[in-house]
Amino acid sequence: MRVLLVEDEVKMAALLRRGLGEQGFAVEVAGTGEEGVTMATATPYDTIVLDVMLPGIDGFEACRRMRAQRVGSPVLMLTARGAVGDRVAGLDGGADDYLTKPFSFAELLARLRALARRGQAEEMAPVEVGELRLDLAARQAWRGETEIELSAKELTLLEVFMRNPGHVLTRTRLLEHAWEYDYEHRSNVIEVYVRYLRRKIDQPFRVKSLETVRGAGYRLRKDGGR
Repeated sequence: MRVLLVEDEVKMAALLRRGLGEQGFAVEVAGTGEEGVTMATATPYDTIVLDVMLPGIDGFEACRRMRAQRVGSPVLMLTARGAVGDRVAGLDGGADDYLTKPFSFAELLARLRALARRGQAEEMAPVEVGELRLDLAARQAWRGETEIELSAKELTLLEVFMRNPGHVLTRTRLLEHAWEYDYEHRSNVIEVYVRYLRRKIDQPFRVKSLETVRGAGYRLRKDGGR
């Protein structure tokens, strides 16, 4: 499970990072709200642990900015405040749960695992873009009423596009989502698989949904292709 920890207290961040690491979590740390927003928008995390009291923008504003930039990772807010108003502000700002300091490490673990399970369930829900439909649970794809046979890697790549319609996705981002970080033959693998996808989701239906953005990457049209 990949976790982003946004915490400015160095000792607290080190303790949580070590404790979560011992439980099998991969933890990356941001020391400010701005840094947390930047990291959350650049990398997909299974959960985000976000402290309220941060230098610069606080946790409430950081969470609002993450949601405004379509970061869908579940957010657990850490706060030393016990007031109901602060808890409400966090939840209204887009947080999924909160934990008041001081807290037990066992409770933090339980809440993170619950949030991760919730996020995984949402990620498995069917996705639709125009006439394109993808059911990850069944590992099936359709355009209109026609089922499209895709390999496991093609399904994974199509999922990335369909979760980001209208957005230009760089080759690096596509590689990070669909291939292992240490994949050795990465030179033109994205171009090859985009070509495979076009042959299956576009050409038989005489539509164009996957666009090449010269010098930037690729984009799935918001309408799913016409």
